[in-house]
Order: sequence, then structure tokens, then C-alpha cells
Amino acid sequence: MRIVLLGIALAICVSQFTAGQLDQVLKKAGETLQHRDTSGLSNDKIIAGLKQALQVSTTKAVALTGHRDGFLKNEAIKIALPPRLEAVGRGLRMLGMGAKVDELEVGMNRAAEQATPQAKQIFLAALRKMTFDDARHILTGDDTAATEYFKRTSSPDLTVAFSPIVHRSMEHVGVVQQYNQVIKTAPGGSALASQFDINKYVVSKTLDGLFHVLGEEEKKIRKNPAAQTTALLKEVFGRK
Repeated sequence: MRIVLLGIALAICVSQFTAGQLDQVLKKAGETLQHRDTSGLSNDKIIAGLKQALQVSTTKAVALTGHRDGFLKNEAIKIALPPRLEAVGRGLRMLGMGAKVDELEVGMNRAAEQATPQAKQIFLAALRKMTFDDARHILTGDDTAATEYFKRTSSPDLTVAFSPIVHRSMEHVGVVQQYNQVIKTAPGGSALASQFDINKYVVSKTLDGLFHVLGEEEKKIRKNPAAQTTALLKEVFGRK
């Protein structure tokens, strides 16, 4: 029974439900546990339960980042100038050209926000491939075990899916042109432009931001008693 409880509760931890959504999930879980003997629950059913709950939670997590200002207004994941351009950005601001730097940063974050919704189907594909060992490691793992599972199984596909969207978005909002203008002001700018791929940088930071959100939501419910808002969550995570 403890494995089943962990499977239900861990899935909730990856994202923040509204109070109503959380109550509905927990009510159904409680009814199930009250009316059936879970001692003989098969591995297949344990996996199916975990997959179903993680499907809901990952969808919510994608929604937190895949909308306007989902990256830009979240300081923890906001995409800033690449480290190689930080000195250039400071110089431009001192020359009164800070607006150009701001436009570049906004464009990079808009590209990330447009790409992130593609993660939903890729996460669902990862869930379909989940084995019983995967489920067991998530249920008994550390504070970000579910996040690490998705990172391990989904990063290559996410990179492939995000890349063309980021490229199109950055061209549409003028990021490429803005980047080229900024590069021109940098010492050795032509060499820097040939060595650095702004599209790859934004794709990488988009992945970092998405997994950061997943990880923080997962840790919150595991460690923060204030986030354990129901008796079921307190019972499961209070004992762990």
C-alpha cells in the first residue's frame, strides 16, 4: 500500500494543482484505497497509476513555463545574455544602448516560451516507456527523482523538437538581427560569432528552465510541511 500511496503523491509533487484539482485527485485515491485490497497490486497497475498521475502533473508544469512571461517573469529561469556577451551588454548600457540589450533578452525568452509546450507530448512518450524499475526508482529516489527521469529520457527529443521552434521564433522577433548587431560591437566579434551558436544557447537554457521548474515543484511537496496540504500527503511524506 505504501508504494501505491507514494506513486499517487509523488506525481502530485511535480506541479502545483489548484485546491479543487488536488482535492479531486486525492478523493479518488482515497476511495480506491478504501474499497480494494492493494496488497496484491501488480507491477503493471503500479506503473499505470504512476503514469496517469505524472501525465497530469507534467502537463501542468509545461503550462507554467509555456506561456507569455513564463520565462521572462520568472527570475529563476529567465534567459539572460550569454556569459560571453555580458561584458558587451554592460558596455552598451553604459553607452545608453540598454534597450538593444533588453530587446535581445526579451526575444530569447519569448522563443523559450513558444518552444516549451512541445514538451507535453515528449513527456507522455517517456511515460509510455516507463518500466517497473523506473517507477521504483522514482518512488524511492531522492528529492528530484522524477525530474531526473524525465531529463534522462526526454532531453534528446526535447532538443530536437525545440531547435526549429526557437530558430523560427528568434527570427520572427528579430533576435538574430539583434544578436548580430550586438556582436558587431564586441572586440573580435566576427570570431565570436563563428564560435557561438545563439540558437543552441537558447535551446539549452529552455531545457534548463523547464527541468528547474519540475525539480522545484517536486522538492516542495517532499520537504516543505506547509505544502503537505492533506492528510494523505502528510502521511506519505511525513514518514519518509
